[in-house]
Amino acid sequence: MPMDELTLVGRIAVWILPVIFAITVHEVAHGWVASKLGDNTAKSLGRLTLNPISHMDLIGTVIVPAVLLLLGGFMFGWAKPVPVNWNNLKNPKRDMVYVAIAGPLANLLMALAWGGLMKIGFMLGSNNEFISMPLIYMGYAGIFINSVLMMLNLLPLLPLDGGRVLAGLLPNKLSYQFSKLERLGFPILVVIIAMGWLSKILGPPVYFLQTSIFKIFGI
Repeated sequence: MPMDELTLVGRIAVWILPVIFAITVHEVAHGWVASKLGDNTAKSLGRLTLNPISHMDLIGTVIVPAVLLLLGGFMFGWAKPVPVNWNNLKNPKRDMVYVAIAGPLANLLMALAWGGLMKIGFMLGSNNEFISMPLIYMGYAGIFINSVLMMLNLLPLLPLDGGRVLAGLLPNKLSYQFSKLERLGFPILVVIIAMGWLSKILGPPVYFLQTSIFKIFGI
């Protein structure tokens, strides 16, 4: 959905809530599942809250989204990772999978919720544009940002969630060897982004998820 016609203030209004909820709920989901499996680190630090201030990262939550917005792109960002002490989990290797997958699943549920709001916007129609248009634009933004965050985090690279899931599913020896590659994960991701490969990798699954949500809600 084109947003070029929106003013800077309009783009901020459209993107700010979907981005804040996407990155905040993603992190809270990790901490909440960890607390249910025996690790209360995030809870003791006050990170099991939807207050975005508790999860803000200066670069990922403020600077990067602001720069992207000024450049006319979509807003994107990240929050401070919720701390998890794997040793406190009842079954660290198995439970690591559940804690890791909680973030992407939270993004999936949020994408569906934004899809529902977008559908409501269309149902309200042109006679209620003051309400319907914000719902439609924000719904689209919410579907998009959550789809991107979900698929990005599912990449099988440590320290991304997909890497955590893979490490938890691999046999012990392979999991140990794979975990030792974590220090290379961020540089590899930087190279993928710099070479322009990220959009090619994420494009098809993000498009599939978006169109699937549109079909579910008849949009």
